[in-house]
Amino acid sequence: MSKPAKRAVVLPTVAEDKVITAAAKADPDAQPLTSKQLTTMLPIRALRGRPASENKKQLVSIRYSPEVLAYFKSTGDGWQSRMDGVLKEYITKRSRRAASRT
Repeated sequence: MSKPAKRAVVLPTVAEDKVITAAAKADPDAQPLTSKQLTTMLPIRALRGRPASENKKQLVSIRYSPEVLAYFKSTGDGWQSRMDGVLKEYITKRSRRAASRT
């Protein structure tokens, strides 16, 4: 299999560039960006991924019984968040009981 021939990039001449620029500026749908627009632009890398959470969670390694995992996984996507919710609810109930005893 032969390699494709490398093509040289041919830049427009100054005169051609002026014609292209004038045509672009004449197009109402393709106006150049203003200085303000250029300064507010972000690189695409800055926009990738999940937004940073205000309530960061900690990564831990923990072992659960197979029955507990099977139950939560059977509830579908988001099972880990639901498990977190059940544990938070448990903490809230325990905190109320401890507060009522004192």
